[in-house]
Amino acid sequence: MPLTLLLRLPASGSDDSEWLMVDESGSATGPRQRGPLSLAAAAGGSARTVVLAPAAQILLTEPELPPGSGVKLARAVPFALEEQLTEDIDKLCFAIGRRGSGPGTPVAVVSRRLMQDWMSSLRAAGIEPAAVFPDMSLMPANPGQTVLWLEGDRLAVRRPGLLPFAVELAPVTDALIIAGVIADPNAGEAQPAVQAAALESAVLYLTREDWTRVKTEFEGLIDRFEAFKVQLLPEGPLPWLARELAATDAVNLLQGEFATAADYGARWQQWRLAALLAVGLLATHVAAQWLQIREANKQSAALDGEISEVFATAMPANKMHEPRRQMQERLDRIHRFGSGREYFMKTLQVLGGAVTATPKTTLDALSFRDQVLDMKVTAASVDALSQFSQLVAKQGLTADIQSSTPVSGGVEAHMQVRSGAARAPK
Repeated sequence: MPLTLLLRLPASGSDDSEWLMVDESGSATGPRQRGPLSLAAAAGGSARTVVLAPAAQILLTEPELPPGSGVKLARAVPFALEEQLTEDIDKLCFAIGRRGSGPGTPVAVVSRRLMQDWMSSLRAAGIEPAAVFPDMSLMPANPGQTVLWLEGDRLAVRRPGLLPFAVELAPVTDALIIAGVIADPNAGEAQPAVQAAALESAVLYLTREDWTRVKTEFEGLIDRFEAFKVQLLPEGPLPWLARELAATDAVNLLQGEFATAADYGARWQQWRLAALLAVGLLATHVAAQWLQIREANKQSAALDGEISEVFATAMPANKMHEPRRQMQERLDRIHRFGSGREYFMKTLQVLGGAVTATPKTTLDALSFRDQVLDMKVTAASVDALSQFSQLVAKQGLTADIQSSTPVSGGVEAHMQVRSGAARAPK
C-alpha cells in the first residue's frame, strides 16, 4: 500500500516541522513526529510527500474569472484580485484551484519570496514535494456548522460552502469579532435583532493546551453563539487534517515557476492495480481471439476438404481450381438445356413413335450424353430413314444421319438426335 509523508512546515517563530506517515485513506500508520526537515526526509524515504504551509501567510479567495484555462487564465488572476491586494503583484504567486459549481474559482495568493524560502529549505533537506497546500485547506467542512480551529493566536474559520480563512490576533475574542463569528459588543445597541439573527453554530477544534489557555474566555462567550461545541485534538491537528487528504480539493501552490515534474512513481502506485487488470483483460481478449481464429481455420480446412470431395464426385473429368465458378457454369448449362432426364425420356418417346410409324425400322444401339442421343438404326431403305428423320423433326428434335451402310435387307445408319437448343458436335 503506497504511503504519503504529510509534512507541516513550521509557523513563523518556530524551527521544528512535524510530520506523519499516512496511507491512501489518510489514516496514520505511525506516530506524529517533530524535528528538523532533514529528519523528516529520512523518515519519509521514497514515499510521496505532501507539504502543509502555514495558512496565516496565504490568502485564499474565490474571484469570478473569465472562461478559459492554462496560461490565459493565469494571466487574468492578478488583475481580478488587484483591488484586494496591498502588495505589488509582481512579488506574489498565484495558484488556481478546480472550478466548482459556483461562479467563483478558488485562488491562493502567497509571497514569491516566502514560497522560494519554503522550497529552498525543502530541497536542501532532500525533499521534493508532490504538492503544497495551505494547512487550513484540509479543515473538514461541516454543512450545518462553522468550523473553528485555534492554534496559539491563530484562528482559522471555515463556514459551510465557503473557503477557509485565518485571523492571527489575541485575545481570541478579538479574533472572533474580526472574523465575524460573534458580534462586536461595541457596535452599539441600535441593531439588537440583527445581532441576534447573526448568531452562529460553531464547533471548535484545538489542543488540550490551547483549551486550558482560552477556556475561561470562551465560557464568557457561550451566549454569543447559537450553539457551541469543543473538540479536543489530543495528538495535535496533523492527524485531524490528514483525514481529509484523500478527498481534498485544496489549491496546490506548486504552479507556474514552482510547478514540479510529474510524479510518475506515485502515479504508477496509484494506477498499478487498474493497469494490471487492463493488461490481464487485454491478454484474455487476445487469447480468445486467437482461439476463435484457430477454430475458424480448422473449420475452413474441413470445408475445403468437403468441397473437393463434392467436386470430384460431381465433375470427375474436371480439375478443380475455382469450384464455385466451375459448378455454377455447369448448373447454368444444365438450366439452359433443360433437365437431362426429362429430355432423355422425351427423346425416347419421340423415337418410339417414329419407329412404330416406319415399317421394318429398328434401333440397334443408343448412347446419350450432353443432351445428344447417338444411335444405330436399321431401316428397309434410305427412303425409310428419311421418313424416320422427318417424323422425329416434327416433334421439335433434330435427327441427322451421320453415315449409312447398305446391309442385307436394308440400310444401317448412324444418327444423332438432339434438341433445337443443343449445339451440334464438331
